[in-house]
Amino acid sequence: MTVTPVRVGLVGAGPWARTMHARMLAAGPETSLAGVWARRPEAAAEVAAPYGAPVAASFEELLDTCEAVDFAVPPAVQADLAVRAARAGKALLLEKPLGPDLAGARAVAEAVAECGVVSQLVLTKRYHPATRDFLRRAAALGEVRGARSCYLHGGFLGGEPATAWRLEHGALLDLGPHLIDLLDEAVGPVVSIRGTGDPRRWIELTCEHADGAVSQASLSGAVRLPGVRTRVELFGTGNELVYDTAGIDHEECWPVLRREFAAAVRAGRSGGLDAARGLRLQELLTRALD
Repeated sequence: MTVTPVRVGLVGAGPWARTMHARMLAAGPETSLAGVWARRPEAAAEVAAPYGAPVAASFEELLDTCEAVDFAVPPAVQADLAVRAARAGKALLLEKPLGPDLAGARAVAEAVAECGVVSQLVLTKRYHPATRDFLRRAAALGEVRGARSCYLHGGFLGGEPATAWRLEHGALLDLGPHLIDLLDEAVGPVVSIRGTGDPRRWIELTCEHADGAVSQASLSGAVRLPGVRTRVELFGTGNELVYDTAGIDHEECWPVLRREFAAAVRAGRSGGLDAARGLRLQELLTRALD
């Protein structure tokens, strides 16, 4: 049985849109790149050209050509446009964080709920087989008493990752959703979170979980390292369990993400990594700075 690819419009023309999102959607077979729109038409044309995709003259024109919208833009832009796309009945593939602040994130999640559209988060690590194996093993580990974790890199020191919104908000909003999502899932629901430090330099988070476990999370995008370091260590009544992304191929995430998004759109039903999950993560990260 042949399934028609989901026609997805891409919003954005920055490095992440160009190198990852457009390539993923165009690769198919579950999706097709229905069009690209960005505030700079010449940049949108550069993203669309390798795949022969059309360039939309406006966001409204993009909505007219697609079933779903993929966002690869700063959170403030996403928060505004995602609400409009949801109200137009389009499924949403959303970057994290949902918005630049809690109000923006809540507006997106509420629009998704009110309009009944499918949504999915681009929490890339969650789609990797190694991550899913770690979470399965964590569930069978026994009682977890405590956890240590970090997500560190030097991307904010310069180059393409050092975008304006990342330099303004720092690691908490950019890297925090990934790490807090893993701790919330592997250790148990986070019920309290406190932060110390400067998100633009280094921030340390202490989380208390529903079953009494305590976890630590170190976040920075402004330290000189040879690569990206993401690590979670679980300790408890069973053996120590370690998750480390060193050596894994992140390219394996994207086909899984694409396949699951397309399946959700065709089924008309979101999975667990949806806008509501994005709102919960943003609520936790906001509390960290209270």
